Amino acid sequence: MSGGTFHVHGPHDHELEHATQHAAAHGEAAHGGGNIVNQIAIFTAVIATVGAIFAYMGGATQANAGLYKNNAAIKKTEASNQWNYFQAKSTKQSLAEVSRDLAPNPVDRDKYQAKIDRYEKEKKDIQASAEKIEAEAKEWDKQSDAQMHVHHRWAQATTALQVSIAMAAIALLTRKKWLEYTMFGVAAVGVAIGIAAMAHV
Repeated sequence: MSGGTFHVHGPHDHELEHATQHAAAHGEAAHGGGNIVNQIAIFTAVIATVGAIFAYMGGATQANAGLYKNNAAIKKTEASNQWNYFQAKSTKQSLAEVSRDLAPNPVDRDKYQAKIDRYEKEKKDIQASAEKIEAEAKEWDKQSDAQMHVHHRWAQATTALQVSIAMAAIALLTRKKWLEYTMFGVAAVGVAIGIAAMAHV
């Protein structure tokens, strides 16, 4: 391995370097122009860091949404299995009722009635279990939808910060004051959306 270091450049790094070199070449650092360059450079570094955190949170909520949706699908399958079991018991109960009605003597009728009563009780237990599992599936679906909503908020916040960083690079190159104000405004919007995501709004 070489003794060199590995550098990861952000989308605004080259523009920032170019603007800094341009400012130094024209002596702007001596006249206070370098101060603006430094301020914007620090601003972009801070916003890029916040944007990286927002991007991570967006990825985490998206993964959670997928996991919760998967849990909902598992619960729906379990509920479906319970309803199939319920249907099988209903079929057995119906056959027992027919057998009871066709039974030639009271002893057989009593035997089939006992089966009918047992099937009825089992059906109630199975139905309660199926409905409970269905409620769990709906809750997992609800949590998945909530996580996707928050994911979209993180994505919006990250996008706003990326736009702000791009505008910072343009502001460095053009020295347009309105671009600096817009850069700060867009960054503020991005941070506000990020706060909304944290609050699950």
